[in-house]
Amino acid sequence: MTGAGADPEAGPAREFVVEADGGSRGNPGPAGYGAVVLDAATGETLAEAAEYLGVVTNNVAEYRGLVAGLRAARELDPDATVRVRMDSKLVVEQMSGRWKIKHPDMKPLAAEAARVFPPGRVTYEWIPRAENKHADRLANEAMDAGARGERWSPSTSTADLDTGRSAGGRTATGGGARAGSGTGAGTGAASAARTGAPGAARPPAGPTAPAGPTAPAGPTAPAEPTAPAEPTAPAEPTAPGATGSAADPTAAPGASASDSAGTRGAEADAGPPAARGDAAGTPGPAGGRGAGAVEGQAAVGGARSASGGSAVRDGAGAAGPAGPEAGPRPDAASEAAAGSGAPGSVGSSTTSQAAASADVRAARTVASPGWGPPDMGAPATFVLLRHGETPLTPQKRFSGSGGSDPSLSAAGREQAEKVAASLARRGTVQAIVASPLARTRETAGIVAARLGLEVAVEDGLRETDFGAWEGLTFGEVRERYPDDLNAWLSSPDAEPTGGGESFAATGARVAATRDRLVAAYAGRTVLLVSHVTPIKTFVRLALGAPPESLFRMELSAASLSAVAYYADGGASVRLFNDTSHLR
Repeated sequence: MTGAGADPEAGPAREFVVEADGGSRGNPGPAGYGAVVLDAATGETLAEAAEYLGVVTNNVAEYRGLVAGLRAARELDPDATVRVRMDSKLVVEQMSGRWKIKHPDMKPLAAEAARVFPPGRVTYEWIPRAENKHADRLANEAMDAGARGERWSPSTSTADLDTGRSAGGRTATGGGARAGSGTGAGTGAASAARTGAPGAARPPAGPTAPAGPTAPAGPTAPAEPTAPAEPTAPAEPTAPGATGSAADPTAAPGASASDSAGTRGAEADAGPPAARGDAAGTPGPAGGRGAGAVEGQAAVGGARSASGGSAVRDGAGAAGPAGPEAGPRPDAASEAAAGSGAPGSVGSSTTSQAAASADVRAARTVASPGWGPPDMGAPATFVLLRHGETPLTPQKRFSGSGGSDPSLSAAGREQAEKVAASLARRGTVQAIVASPLARTRETAGIVAARLGLEVAVEDGLRETDFGAWEGLTFGEVRERYPDDLNAWLSSPDAEPTGGGESFAATGARVAATRDRLVAAYAGRTVLLVSHVTPIKTFVRLALGAPPESLFRMELSAASLSAVAYYADGGASVRLFNDTSHLR
């Protein structure tokens, strides 16, 4: 069947298989989708798409994956027929017309999916989850990237490698856990390079290659699979095992997704999403979007870098190394020489196999993000929020834990509301802990109400006690206590006038609090609502910087910073003094 306006000389319509999946950590919770487009005749991976969605339900994420997969297929060939394969019984039955769509969040998504191709060009098939590993892995990558404050990128995807997909067919070898983030990049030109120009000869449609042994290769031999794009190092690793960029306060991978950690949810209409991002779905630095966000474009590029362990593809769209389980594959020239018995064919084939084997080993090496071992697990990530303004803040007065304990001003409450909205859009904060002082508890309460979380109080997060300096400006302290101030500026062991708390004492308190919280929230993203000195101390300790560095940091009211703590004891500062949400 061909679409309106199709070229009658182009031959039979091409057939694609779309596999899609979505997941939500919490249902509703931080969610993402993954989708892959396969050539039905060869099983070749033609396009991938994945995106972090913010806080939505599992079923909404699955529908978003379906829409993205269909759009990616249409971009490759608008005249194609499509077989959708999903492990969501709900989506398959509803899109097949056998079940009614009752939930208001899914009705528009189902209608959107139905509009991508003309009626009758798409069929739906339920498959076990074990046969949907590629899309599942992409969804995981998207959610993990979103938790790190990044967008999913095809250049760092390992889904094709992990599931053993190759140009010649499919081998379901990887176990995809539910997770994921970000928007895949792709263009129409790239799509044409991967699928062939309109009207070009197409392989006959046929059944999808079964999972298991690799199916025979497609009709064209891959061009130079032994010359993959050069792997690139992960961006700015700041500590052993660091995996995120320093671009976002919610830069924490979620827990390694599994059936228990990445909540699948019942195959039924879910309740309304809680703590959803803004309806417009505007992506924050974390790449998170609300439920109404536009789907990520399909990753339908030509050659892809091996960075991040993604399979290297040549310009014709043929896959290079198929993954850790795939054996070395000689290039086309070597295969031809071996088949013809040409002189030197054995040596040529051996050399090519060795090169391809080296490519596979390199892909394994870069498959895990960051510099640390792949089994280190997700870090405990502290998103450090300084409280909003109090009446003393604009006057730049010392306001510690030994003074009047002021509450937020009207400006401070507005700042807290803006922080809450920003964190809700990103959807990665899993717990909130606050200092016991009034300004931090009030700030935390405003955020917690927006995120639907409780606030735990931790005394170790309180501000330094500034003794007799409480309520004074720096100039007033210099006038009244010049010697004490000079000593305080010169030594971390010096106390403010009147027996306040030294920076050394604050540092020891914060370090003990850090260790306690890292153990309690391993693998989770926690919002810590605190004050200038404790937050600067968290950052100083993570960097291994000297105490005098505290005087060289500016920390604004209602600003966000972030530090990730890994199982090997390493720490990674991912953000400092971000106030973009206040503008």
